[in-house]
Amino acid sequence: MIQIVLTNLLEVVIGVAGGIAVGSGFVAFLTVLGIIPRLIQLSKTDRLVQVYIASVILGSLFGTFMSFSDITWEQPIILLILWGLLHGVFNGMLAAALTEVLNVFPILSKRIRLEDKLLWFLMAIVFGKIAGSLFQWTIFVR
Repeated sequence: MIQIVLTNLLEVVIGVAGGIAVGSGFVAFLTVLGIIPRLIQLSKTDRLVQVYIASVILGSLFGTFMSFSDITWEQPIILLILWGLLHGVFNGMLAAALTEVLNVFPILSKRIRLEDKLLWFLMAIVFGKIAGSLFQWTIFVR
């Protein structure tokens, strides 16, 4: 009996420690990339900083809950499209922030001599990510 309790306690400690490590890495990743400050700067929504913070926290908690629960969602297709759109926006912003930090696109556009088409190149990637997320959520998840 004591061995079972100690085993369960050890599993809880390892789970919490792993969660803290992953959560810290996620926050550090977002901080290094500067996604949220850059988003606030571009959208000129300084007054909504608390909303951004709450959205990141609640989204992380909700995603964690959904990952560990056996809840299935039978939702209308329009809600799945909206959900996929939000995933596409997040993934696109994450990819754009990462490439902005690394200066990948300016270097790539100079190498292939498409400096004047950089905006089109970025928009193609963003819309491709959105379309891919919508496709995944409407076809595979549904």
